[in-house]
Amino acid sequence: MSAHLDQALKQTSSSTILHPTFESLTVNVVVTDRDSVFELSNRREGRDRDEYALAALKIGVLSLRHATGQIDVEAVRREGDRLLTELEQGLKNSRVMLTGNLSAVLKEYFDPSSGRFQERLERLIRRDGELEQLLRRQIGSEGSELAKTLAEHLGENSAIMRLLDPNESDSLVQTIRHSAEEALESERERILAEFSLDNKESALSRLVTELTESNGRLTGDLTSKIDQAIKEFSLDKDDSALSRLVRKVEAAQRTITDEFSLDNERSALNRMSNLLGQATDAINNNLSLDREGSALGRLRREVLEILDRHEAQATTFQRDVTCALETIKARREESLRSTTHGREFQDVVFEFAQREAQRSGDVATCTGGTTGSVKHCKIGDAVLELGPDCAAAGERFVIEAKEDASYDLNKARLEIDSARKNREASVGLFVFSRKTASAGQDSFLRYGNDIFVVWDAEDLSNDVILKAGLSLAKALCVRESSAREAEAADFQTIDAAILEIEKEAKRLGKMSTWTETIKSNSGKILDELRKMTEGLDQQIKILRDATMGLKHGITSD
Repeated sequence: MSAHLDQALKQTSSSTILHPTFESLTVNVVVTDRDSVFELSNRREGRDRDEYALAALKIGVLSLRHATGQIDVEAVRREGDRLLTELEQGLKNSRVMLTGNLSAVLKEYFDPSSGRFQERLERLIRRDGELEQLLRRQIGSEGSELAKTLAEHLGENSAIMRLLDPNESDSLVQTIRHSAEEALESERERILAEFSLDNKESALSRLVTELTESNGRLTGDLTSKIDQAIKEFSLDKDDSALSRLVRKVEAAQRTITDEFSLDNERSALNRMSNLLGQATDAINNNLSLDREGSALGRLRREVLEILDRHEAQATTFQRDVTCALETIKARREESLRSTTHGREFQDVVFEFAQREAQRSGDVATCTGGTTGSVKHCKIGDAVLELGPDCAAAGERFVIEAKEDASYDLNKARLEIDSARKNREASVGLFVFSRKTASAGQDSFLRYGNDIFVVWDAEDLSNDVILKAGLSLAKALCVRESSAREAEAADFQTIDAAILEIEKEAKRLGKMSTWTETIKSNSGKILDELRKMTEGLDQQIKILRDATMGLKHGITSD
């Protein structure tokens, strides 16, 4: 932003009129303007009046210079610095608010004692917790779904064990044995029948007959060959083909029996049973919280380490937040030593009202030292007259400020009523000091056309109370003026804004009291104060817009 300001200054420097080089100039002026004469006569003759006149002359010269198109470089630079300061303050406030909200949310979920994440994780991983109960139900050694399934399908009474038991009559081994014996017996009988000479239909008998019939000379050789063939298919000879085949079948039968026998430690069935046992042991060892070296135990330790790190980070964050709050507290204590200390409360209230009046085009006059329409009566510290841009131009309301513990609400009502009569005002605003106001006094009240507020001159966040009081007094003046002129106007928006201002001001007063008594909830209360302040500012804006719209409506009629 400062770069844009420098660029604007460079662009406008060519059109700036150079100041004269005179160090001093003597001017004799006769003042005839009534307002100027009145203001100058209120100052003591001598240095006080001369300084006031020089200040007024400087303000007028600067105003004329700006009106003729000249640009004060230093004023532009100061305004830019002010904008930068306000922007920096707004960013700091947003950062403080964001830090408070983030701290509250993180504390809600990750607080070691009451956080939702800690509570949920504790229910999950504690002994006999949800995770352990789930694992025990699914894969535990006793009564789990895995144990039941394995017992059902691979247990001693399971179908596969009964099928593999060689002692069972209907087991797989016995079935294979019987089938092999039946097949061998059937094949042997069929083969012997084919090579039997007693059977005329056998292959050997047909072959002998055919050979005998075709060639009788080969009978002797054929007989010897047939004898050799018969020997190959004889079980009485150990080296015959049939004997060797029977031995191989028996060996295969023995191999099958050995592989499916639980008595043989090297059998396939025994090895499979050992593997299942090892798998069960591995599951029990790795998914048990009682063993430190188990996978579940290591997982628990890692989760606890992560939680410890989060707890350390949360502690560090809490310490940083505490330091930030201490810094804010120190700044606030420093602000208490501002220029408002040592000055009269009435003067501070008038300066505030005067600044607000200048912003809205109104005129504020300090009347605490002059008498009013009542003889010898000086009640009424200040009078604010509405400017020409207001719907009720020329209307006045009186301001009475007291920093006196003897003033309660009843005494204040009598005081502001006298002030309205003395200053010929239709609306009155009575300002209590927070230092001397009673404990039960509401921060914002309205009785008819009289408004009562409690203001702390040393607390910037409390300025919205006095702003609301001034805006409400101005709105009541507009309403009184319109009622006197008998104009038909819609006051629904103004009434609603007035009610909202009263409600929000009361809530703001409660919040201010809480901030003084409950330090532990300062973050939440400050957030509520910010929301109330924004609500009041919004209602003040609505009230101003309504009064301006009412003015335009009256002008058009």
